[in-house]
Amino acid sequence: MARGYWITLYRSVSKPEALAEYARLATPAIQAGGGRFLVRGMPTQVVEGGINDRTIVIEFESVEKAIATYHSPAYQAALKALKGAAERDMRFVEGAS
Repeated sequence: MARGYWITLYRSVSKPEALAEYARLATPAIQAGGGRFLVRGMPTQVVEGGINDRTIVIEFESVEKAIATYHSPAYQAALKALKGAAERDMRFVEGAS
């Protein structure tokens, strides 16, 4: 079974304190779902029309596990802390076999 990846790009953050609270709640929720942070930060270099967004990549055993973690009560509680504080682009992607 291919691994699953949860990818988030932060377009903007209007309330850094809410983002910090979200991270405090989201990190253990994601780890409880089996997520492992692979990337967490700003790009070193942006090319070919890319956008300089903070990027998060989390690896899971499967894309189904990633999606289930997103919908878990613990992660949904973290999302409430982030509401209205950031504009993000998120996706779940199945890894190459």
